[in-house]
Amino acid sequence: MRLHRNLVYTTIDSLNAIFNEGEYADKVVARALKKDKRWGSSDRKFVAETIYEIVRWKRLYAEIAEVKEPYDRDDLWRMFATWAVLRGYPIPDWRQLEGTPQRKIKGRFDELSKIRKYRESIPDWMDELGVKELGEELWSKEIAAQNQQAQVILRVNTLKTTKQKLRAILMDLNIETEFLDNQPDALVLKERANVFLTDAFKEGLFEVQDANSQLVAAFLDVKPGMKVVDTCAGAGGKTLHMASLMENKGLLIAMDLYESKLKQLKLRAKRNGAFNIEYRIIDSTKVIKKLYEKADRVLIDAPCSGLGVLKRNPDSKWKLQPEFIDNIRKVQAEVLESYSRIVKPGGKMVYATCSVLPSENQNQVKHFLTTENGKNFTFVQDKKILASESGFDGFYMALLERKL
Repeated sequence: MRLHRNLVYTTIDSLNAIFNEGEYADKVVARALKKDKRWGSSDRKFVAETIYEIVRWKRLYAEIAEVKEPYDRDDLWRMFATWAVLRGYPIPDWRQLEGTPQRKIKGRFDELSKIRKYRESIPDWMDELGVKELGEELWSKEIAAQNQQAQVILRVNTLKTTKQKLRAILMDLNIETEFLDNQPDALVLKERANVFLTDAFKEGLFEVQDANSQLVAAFLDVKPGMKVVDTCAGAGGKTLHMASLMENKGLLIAMDLYESKLKQLKLRAKRNGAFNIEYRIIDSTKVIKKLYEKADRVLIDAPCSGLGVLKRNPDSKWKLQPEFIDNIRKVQAEVLESYSRIVKPGGKMVYATCSVLPSENQNQVKHFLTTENGKNFTFVQDKKILASESGFDGFYMALLERKL
């Protein structure tokens, strides 16, 4: 187990782009992995996992290394050295790693691990907010779960294949998967693999989608032949799931504020063989008003803090700001008020987020039900899913029915 200079240099360059230039970790990692065609899978694995690890534990490592933002190259090397010592790598005699204080690093780690905001490597405000909304004990468990590496979960595209067939196809490629209880379309990878390079992916036999995210479409109770509207479709993970549950029958309208996201969804839908989808950019209130009281089912996958998906997006711990969460709560209330009008009498709606904060979830639904428009709805049921209980992403979903 030794460190290779070219891999470590790529890691340092990538951390500089994420921490100092504000780039998104997933984009930086994707670029880093294309840097050298000679790298084998273990080289690429080292680069990707090391970048994500240091991003995830940034506050802890910076505190141990005694460096402050903005980080210069030497600071990044000190953080890297901290990572390497704590991971048990022998420190090579490179100029940048000279005088790495190994005993001091281990001692500081033991000391700081007693304090949650350092142990879980989160900003003070996030720690305070988590405690305020979930309580000490639950927040401690939840943030620890959010710092575990996310598993790779596939959602089988039932328009093209079955779970059993896909599992066999992947087994032939030495990609082992397991079924998940109570999850009809999910396969969990036993070990991480780049499934996007497989023919099975290129032919649209599956999408990568977290297990708990896969619960949302089923919760909405969509059926073939219905008129369904996905109001915040984005790049369309849940849209495509609904298309398969509808067996391509009926009409599925995918809406979003951003044309670029709907373009991405179009490409994915083509690969998936999902052809009952219509695309609409929300460029004015007219787009929404035209649909008032027209839909059997409406999904509001609302914009949120993303505090349920930190294991997947560790850099958002550093990008998120408390003001953003205050603003997003206002946006959530507005989209609930506006988009709920699309549900026809007797129809159903799901309000969902990938947050674990009650203020973005059950409190929003409670408030909505007291509004003029909300009084037209009956609360049916909700699901509060925590990463600490499920092992997957944190989610919330509430099912409401419009009165006849």
